Amino acid sequence: MTGFDHDVVIVGSGFGGSVAALRLASKGYRVHVYEAGRRFADADFAKTSWDVRRYLWAPAIGCFGVQRIHKLPHVMVLAGAGVGGGSLNYANTLYEPGPSFFEDRQWRGLADWQAELAPHYTTAKRMLGVVPQYPHFGPVEQIMEDAANDLGVGATFRRAPVGVWFGRPGETVPDPFFGGEGPDRTGCTLCGNCMVGCRVGAKNTLAKNYLALAERLGTTIEPLRTVVEVRERPGGGFTVTTVRSGAWFGRDRRAVSAEQVVFAAGTWGTQQLLHRMKDSGALPGLSDALGRLTRTNSEALDGAVAVSVPEELGLASGVAITTSFHVDERTHVENVRYGPGSNLMGALATGLVPGGRPLLGRLGALIGGALRHPITTLRLTSLRRWSERGIIALVMQTADNSLTLSLRRRFGRTVLTSAQGEGEPNPSHLPGAHLAAQAIAARMQAAGGVPVEARGSWPEVFGIPLTAHFLGGAVVSGTPERGVVDPYHRVWGHPGLHVVDGAAMPANPGVNPSLTITAMAERALSYWPRRSAADQRPTQEELLDRRG
Repeated sequence: MTGFDHDVVIVGSGFGGSVAALRLASKGYRVHVYEAGRRFADADFAKTSWDVRRYLWAPAIGCFGVQRIHKLPHVMVLAGAGVGGGSLNYANTLYEPGPSFFEDRQWRGLADWQAELAPHYTTAKRMLGVVPQYPHFGPVEQIMEDAANDLGVGATFRRAPVGVWFGRPGETVPDPFFGGEGPDRTGCTLCGNCMVGCRVGAKNTLAKNYLALAERLGTTIEPLRTVVEVRERPGGGFTVTTVRSGAWFGRDRRAVSAEQVVFAAGTWGTQQLLHRMKDSGALPGLSDALGRLTRTNSEALDGAVAVSVPEELGLASGVAITTSFHVDERTHVENVRYGPGSNLMGALATGLVPGGRPLLGRLGALIGGALRHPITTLRLTSLRRWSERGIIALVMQTADNSLTLSLRRRFGRTVLTSAQGEGEPNPSHLPGAHLAAQAIAARMQAAGGVPVEARGSWPEVFGIPLTAHFLGGAVVSGTPERGVVDPYHRVWGHPGLHVVDGAAMPANPGVNPSLTITAMAERALSYWPRRSAADQRPTQEELLDRRG
């Protein structure tokens, strides 16, 4: 691997990209990582979500925060930005999926996935510092347990596995995870602002494990650079072109060469880049299956909000997610919180409207409720101390539904769009989410002694669910007709390209996917040879020959 600027260029620094950075550096490769977002020290994160320049990602207008928001016809997507990707603003919740994920028809028969991924889950848990059970139990956790019992599913209630250094609250100690090789850590103060960015230093973001260790081994990370093209070179390898993130003028277009490229820009970023490269002819061998089996984790965000702050409940005290239960065998519910002062996302909340009605019927239900109870509605819609007055219910399903993404021209620009895909239609609302929100609201009201109402979201009113777990579209497959990457995560038709982020996931896991993305990346990178060693993986031609 000579004659190239880098052996491997990695696009993105989230869960897949960070694993690739560390494992490839440890095998002797010269690794360079491009990250569209900025690098954050702990003190750089927003104090609350109202500090939009540090919280929201909209670089064209000067916002270089951690929270991306994307809109498609069938879903609104919440994602991450910055060195560390989604780990900067995720809820540090690290569940393993159930058997249905490993047995999904898309990749069933290619391997015994549950057995093969098992050791890599173990590695991922160690690297991400997973605490098997959230160690505190307060009023919110009791509300969740009581709601589960009320629904007759109390046996499914559990405390969440979380990636947080608890230690002594506020006390800084030398790296407790990697024998002093990682950064110092400070004990969690239960401030609740995990998803705004942990200013304490307790959250086990990728910047504190995989990326920190990768940089010690020589990996270079270049923030605020957006990859706009990956093009196959006539003599082998690839040219990777970047521009300055968010620049209107002086985009500072640059190009480097690399023997291999790893796509790990998150499902939105990876899909968008691959679609553009296929459309432009830069990567002519990309499978026509690109965009198929895009998943939303069959997700909804509902919840319960009180008209005033029930002080004794301390709803905003704790880490972002602490417990969960199953409404039914495929519907998983978690409580979610923001810390005091982080009320911006409350602007997305509104009344819970019945599903299955046309838009005018849903709007009519909202308006009718407001007219019947105008004072209560006004108090519920206020953003004042919103994070201290409510519990968000994050609901995920293992249902086999999907979208198909493609490009279209809109107002002179080429953008991603969506259509219903294979399996069941992607849902516009989840009855199980409404049921859970109502049960949580009832228990909140009983515990707090103030009026509480189950709440939905404005996007859901318009038939557009919210998801924080956008997955798939460049999925693992046995042939290029069925997916974009082979079982080793090499891109069909371009084996020097690799997809190791959520875009490669073949099914809805029904739980937070970060641990699974990490484990799948660990497995994929474990098969890479050491630099200059023989590659023991079968070629793509051999894989296809075996399948007949």
